Amino acid sequence: MRVWSKTTLKSLFIPGGTLLLGVAVLVYSGWLTLALPSLSFLYYCALIGGMLLAWRFHSSRIFFALVVLFLAQEAIAAFGSGHVSPGTPGGMALQAAAVLVPLDFVLIALMHERGFTVAAVGPVGLFLFVQSVIVAVLCRAAEDLPGSTVRAHHVATAVSLPGYALVVFTAACVFLLVRFLITRKPVDSALLWSLSAFILCLRFAGVARVSTVYSATAACILAASIIENSYLLAYHDELTTLPSRRAFNDALLRLQYPYSIAVVDIDHFKRFNDTYGHDTGDQVLRLVAAGLSRVTGGGHAYRCGGEEFNILFPGKTTSEVVDHLEQLRAAIEDSEFRLRAGERRQAPRGPDRRNERARGRARKGHAIRELAQETPSPLSVTVSIGVATSEEQESDPDLVLQAADKALYRAKANGRNRVEIASSHRRKTRVKAAGIA
Repeated sequence: MRVWSKTTLKSLFIPGGTLLLGVAVLVYSGWLTLALPSLSFLYYCALIGGMLLAWRFHSSRIFFALVVLFLAQEAIAAFGSGHVSPGTPGGMALQAAAVLVPLDFVLIALMHERGFTVAAVGPVGLFLFVQSVIVAVLCRAAEDLPGSTVRAHHVATAVSLPGYALVVFTAACVFLLVRFLITRKPVDSALLWSLSAFILCLRFAGVARVSTVYSATAACILAASIIENSYLLAYHDELTTLPSRRAFNDALLRLQYPYSIAVVDIDHFKRFNDTYGHDTGDQVLRLVAAGLSRVTGGGHAYRCGGEEFNILFPGKTTSEVVDHLEQLRAAIEDSEFRLRAGERRQAPRGPDRRNERARGRARKGHAIRELAQETPSPLSVTVSIGVATSEEQESDPDLVLQAADKALYRAKANGRNRVEIASSHRRKTRVKAAGIA
């Protein structure tokens, strides 16, 4: 799977990146004319609304991220009172927030989602409480420093964050970006963009309106990630990450003549499950799904249940897509699939293995060669494909899908691991692939 694919970039920048960019344009263009009380109201609406959404959808990570933002903002407001110069309590609170919030976001990203049970919420709540107490003690200590009262009257419009805080922020952003590229989950993307918005909030802490705007943006990004995650769960298959049947049904409603539909089925999939277990079956599904996601010819793949997948080719006829389907079939057949180490325990190891290895170092080479021979050979995974194209007289997607299903049955009956074209009332065509499973 390509790291910087179009889908990855879209999920990375939408909605968090685009929202932050839009707000930055409004701020720098001067088009944002709302008064500070209105902006503060929007901030608290985004904060409280995000917490309610997080509680309703059992997203404890987003909830705690919002709590961290709230505590940081309240600490700066309580100890700064609009004065965040270095050496003042407000400046100490700002520097603490610039370091602790990125670290907290990294820890939140590493958390497992366990809902709002006492066992899950208690330790995190205690950790944030202790952290808040430490920050309060440091800020109180800063009040006793000589010159802190004088400096409090000199507030810059843009606050210069200390170098170590920028290093921590950069490291946290890199970590969150790498984690998103691995997980491809909206929560990790939201933590990245929300942290970026919060740093801008600290950067302009001397300008109350601008700082509040970026605080509200950080909260909105986290709240929007809950909606985005719910959408993915509703329209994407969690195991393979392909769009699900619901997304497929919605796509059928938007189809216009001409179009083609291909039905893909994994050959002997039940045998994989019965022989090697459902974990291996899940690996096979992911392998095939990864190949389907790279289908050429403008096709869009969907998992519609079990081992069955569908591919839509908008604006394409059978003759235009059959070569792409044949390439897809061959690519899946050529892909190497090996069992994970966990399944290798099924292989017999022999009763005398320990005795042989205990006889001396002279037998170690022989034992290693025997272990290497126990490694199972790659398994063969193939698919059968049936494809049908809409006709002017019969452009109903359900009829086209039924025709593709019939072509799939013929591919199964004719030996599997092949592509079959649906028969029309004019002619009957078949495309036979090389090699039979």
